[in-house]
Amino acid sequence: MRVGFFQFDPVFGEVETNLDAVAQKLEQAESDLIVLPELFASGYQFVSQEEVHRLAEPVPDGPTVRRLMEVAKRRRMHIVAGLPEKAGARCYNSAVVVGPSGFLGCYRKTHLFFEETLLFTPGDSGFQVWDIGTAKIGVMICFDWYYPEAARSLAILGADIICHPSNLVLPNCPDSMPVRCLENRVFAITCNRIGNEARGGKGRLTYIGNSEIVTPKGVIRYRASRDQEDLAVIDIDPAEARNKSLNPYNDLLRDRRAELYNL
Repeated sequence: MRVGFFQFDPVFGEVETNLDAVAQKLEQAESDLIVLPELFASGYQFVSQEEVHRLAEPVPDGPTVRRLMEVAKRRRMHIVAGLPEKAGARCYNSAVVVGPSGFLGCYRKTHLFFEETLLFTPGDSGFQVWDIGTAKIGVMICFDWYYPEAARSLAILGADIICHPSNLVLPNCPDSMPVRCLENRVFAITCNRIGNEARGGKGRLTYIGNSEIVTPKGVIRYRASRDQEDLAVIDIDPAEARNKSLNPYNDLLRDRRAELYNL
């Protein structure tokens, strides 16, 4: 199975321009699965709830999802991508899963970060896994990585690959994802963005790049630079994520003692 990501610098508010850039780049990608950044078409640093509502879109009927479905069908690939979702009077920081057959599903970010808490409704979708034929994939968004329960929930649900659209500004995630993969025996594709935003008098946000693909043994198979656009695709065997046996006596998930975890 060929999997990858497209790390780039979206232009805030220029949805069509960002979609064009992604569509053009993915014409070069021979991949079964591509992950795009969090809020990849809208940009990240909103200055008001009104701005969020202006750029948020219905799912799956908005222009971003329709365009992604066109690309996925033409390129015969699955795409996981972040966008602001409008659902009635509420807006969510969401990620959609689309493939050659169309729309598969939507995940709404569980753990909102920083000023997202002022702009978006906390996600209510719960963690989900989709079977795309060659693998089962789960989705978490950016700051979700900070909570081990997110990746563990996806592993328990059977995910072989965690797709992780991100707009990372804290430095810790790239070196922490190998731990998330090791403790759950899953692959992870973290797709971050690059560049920076300083809008409406807010402090500058500088995105750290370093998108990466990590194996179930915690090995970083590929890591992008901090500040360069990068379309990366590598070969993996998703079956490596299905063996949770650590040795003849220990199985990662079987040996959990959930009744003793005070959660």
